[in-house]
Amino acid sequence: MLFDDHYTTIEKISIAELKDRGSKFIGIAYPIKEERDVKEILQKVKKEHPQANHHCYAFRIGPDPTAFRFSDDREPSGSAGKPILGAIQSHQLSDVLVVVVRYFGGTLLGVPGLINAYRGAAQATLEAATTREKTINEKYKIAFPFEITNDVYQFLRSFPTEIKSQEFETPCKIIFELLKSLTPQLEKT
Repeated sequence: MLFDDHYTTIEKISIAELKDRGSKFIGIAYPIKEERDVKEILQKVKKEHPQANHHCYAFRIGPDPTAFRFSDDREPSGSAGKPILGAIQSHQLSDVLVVVVRYFGGTLLGVPGLINAYRGAAQATLEAATTREKTINEKYKIAFPFEITNDVYQFLRSFPTEIKSQEFETPCKIIFELLKSLTPQLEKT
């Protein structure tokens, strides 16, 4: 689910299978961090399923609901990628790639049949996945004289910060993260 400072993703790869009139649909969901992960994963899936007729997919990245892409991979337009994306959206997930591999079984399913099969495979795959929340953080770097170190730490303790690194050479430096929703409050102080 998307909020101001967190969203939901999947913990690890999940797989589900669906059969429809002889065709086999294998759904595979992957946690991803950025768009360039998609190409690498698709190459891997195509190597693992070289006899498959189609490798359709959809993905969504980060908290922005408009950061998504999908592909029908030679299926009729709108019959595969959009239904897979719809499954991702209905589960309110992000940082996720769902690939549905189709092995053609000899019977044409028609566009409505394809939509149902791809959506069903994606839904089953995401229902099998373990989810977790991710926070949306802003990163800050501060530099200060050593003499005020205690004051700086006291200030940082007044917010739920996560210190990423610290240096105690002159000037002292701290890199920390704070929930994005608390950024205006930090900047006022």
